[in-house]
Amino acid sequence: MVISRDDVLNWVRNCADIIAQNRGYLIELDSNIGDGDHGENMHRGFQAILNILPDITGNDIGSIFKAIGFTLVSTVGGASGPLYGTFFIQMGIVTIGKDELNIADWLAALKAGVKGIMIRGKAQAGNKTMLDSLIPAADVLDKAWLSNMSLDNALVESANAAEQGMRDTIPLIARKGRASYLGERSVGHQDPGATSSSLLLRAAANTWIKQK
Repeated sequence: MVISRDDVLNWVRNCADIIAQNRGYLIELDSNIGDGDHGENMHRGFQAILNILPDITGNDIGSIFKAIGFTLVSTVGGASGPLYGTFFIQMGIVTIGKDELNIADWLAALKAGVKGIMIRGKAQAGNKTMLDSLIPAADVLDKAWLSNMSLDNALVESANAAEQGMRDTIPLIARKGRASYLGERSVGHQDPGATSSSLLLRAAANTWIKQK
């Protein structure tokens, strides 16, 4: 099984849907430890992406990812725009010219996106950020690839790891971003960025498995 260009476009549409469905939830999470705007910012960004999709549907996957990244940078407020924008732009760089992705290609894209966020945000695992979902997801996908796991199962395991990483942010002290100003008061709250990252990877699994 491979991930086609149309599969990627459908994933993006489903990302917009899942962010819209969880906009209020993300706002609530961010209100606890941040500015309360994460849900609205992410929703605005993905609605902007939907608007440009008709103009980029014929592009290769890398070009699509880069266009999405630049759209997020220009439309999403706060730290989320630059970070998610970097994530997609870096995924685009390593998938440029490709019209389909296998598990190794998707792993390379995910790793590149994670590395971009780490450099841009100067963050690492355990800082109570989106990386706490994305890094476990990439690690599990890496192990799945090495063990010759099917893409279907690898996508599910990766999404599960992202979800667990999201939950694991609850007892952490925030070390980066607006939440870090709260210090120990950030303990007991789930990180909104890790949550939105988990939602996007769950959407990937749900979309691509159904489209076999």
